[in-house]
Amino acid sequence: MSDEIMKYDVIIVGAGPSGLSAAINLKKLSTENNIDINVCVVEKASEVGAHILSGAVLETKALDELLPDWKLKDSPIKTKVSNEKLLFLSENKAYPIPKLFTPAVMHNENNYIISLGRFCKWLSDQAESMGVEIYPGFTASKILIDDSKRVFGIKTGDHGILKDGSKSENYQSGIEIHAKYVFFAEGCRGHLGKQLINNFGLDDDSEHQTYGIGIKELWEVDDLNTSPGEVLHTVGWPLSQDVYGGSFLYHLGKNLISLGMVIGLDYQNPYLSPYEEFQRYKTHPFIKKILKNGKRISYGARALNEGGWQSLPKLVFPGGALLGCEAGTLNTPKIKGTHTAMKSGMIAAESAFFAIKSGREKDVLDCYNRNFLSSWAGDELKKARNVRPSFKWGLKIGMFLTGIDQIILRGKAPWTLSHHKPDHEATVKKELAKKIEYPKADGVLTFDRLTNVSFTSTYHEENQPCHLTLKDKSIPIEYNYKYFDSPEQRYCPAGVYEVLENEQRKPYLQINAQNCIHCKTCDIKDPKQNINWIVPEGGGGPNYSNM
Repeated sequence: MSDEIMKYDVIIVGAGPSGLSAAINLKKLSTENNIDINVCVVEKASEVGAHILSGAVLETKALDELLPDWKLKDSPIKTKVSNEKLLFLSENKAYPIPKLFTPAVMHNENNYIISLGRFCKWLSDQAESMGVEIYPGFTASKILIDDSKRVFGIKTGDHGILKDGSKSENYQSGIEIHAKYVFFAEGCRGHLGKQLINNFGLDDDSEHQTYGIGIKELWEVDDLNTSPGEVLHTVGWPLSQDVYGGSFLYHLGKNLISLGMVIGLDYQNPYLSPYEEFQRYKTHPFIKKILKNGKRISYGARALNEGGWQSLPKLVFPGGALLGCEAGTLNTPKIKGTHTAMKSGMIAAESAFFAIKSGREKDVLDCYNRNFLSSWAGDELKKARNVRPSFKWGLKIGMFLTGIDQIILRGKAPWTLSHHKPDHEATVKKELAKKIEYPKADGVLTFDRLTNVSFTSTYHEENQPCHLTLKDKSIPIEYNYKYFDSPEQRYCPAGVYEVLENEQRKPYLQINAQNCIHCKTCDIKDPKQNINWIVPEGGGGPNYSNM
């Protein structure tokens, strides 16, 4: 137990779109009703936005409600979508898909291409100007639960713990932060959110969550190759028909584009490398032409929720709530989740405010759960519910079923499809899979993982305990290596996992935790769910610039 205790009305874990929207809305309601609500946000990154990664195209529906005058507040939202294309790629050709055959949910009129990290930094400025206290560089390492099984706060992580568990000369104990309500907004596959879902059985009445990995680079390119405001999405090559995924290429402004690939983590082949598939994508003649004479200036990767409506857990428990991607509010066919995450935070804030106003604390905010599901954000997710599971039968059938569901039935089908098996169970054994030989990086258009990791500005204190923990240290070799040829070497986009040989020429798994860019893919895709990602020391991890 820590000697120091801080107390607030509401604690928010995570300074992403949902957490910051909740903080801002709490302060708005506090001011409008002349009731003081103390709000604290803790953020594990060294600064707000440093761990934020997305494409990203922003639909401003939630922002218009939260801050109606946002255009007058010097926001970083500048580049309006001016044109959009959807292409089907073969190995050497690009075939445009007419807009008539593109579901309305994928259209981007009136949306903006943004850096989500810069957007969150701006949101944090708005929150602080309203009196929200934000503490970057502090991890929430433990949930505080009382004898009545009510959440009443969090404990921040200790600083200065060495690999052997001893305390360094710079040791600082974490502090306890108590509150009437605690909001968890850690993002996809949150360390504490995972515990809450399990401990309170929040997913007892929902399907399992399914995930994707998004891999992204930021490039500076020639003027002639940029078209500010243009949005490009592709399906097809280099992915095989049985792998769900696609790419994006967004023209942020003059000379600057973001491009990336999202691949569903329910892929079967243990030899598939999402990172290498993205590198191959850049060699397509259509994409290569845009990148010609350009240079990569940033890199990153992050897991994302794709389960949608049927995978949403219960959002509330005694003393708190799950917000945004902590719960899985991404609208997968829309390829957007910022606006729905923001809306979840806003509704949670309303529920907590009126509970506190009436003298309540540490109870279940059932109205948040109901109000989110019945909001426009909940309606969006419900209408999109059949798209992701349609692709468990492959690309062609998936596109056909999506056309029926979204274009003809407009998301109002009288049925709800179930997802494929959980991602970690989808991987087939190595004897059933075909090895994939990926081309060597050329250092100009394509890059090896370790070189790209250097463009994430990732840093972890080298002598701290490993935050990638194994439940059973024998499994990596006796199970993963034996049956799947160690797929963690390929699904990790940062070169964290290596299988090496000892002096007796026996294989062992080496974990290079200092490379970790906090994508959480290993926590999701490991066949035995043996890898448990926990928070490292506060301030560690990537420091994304303009991502």
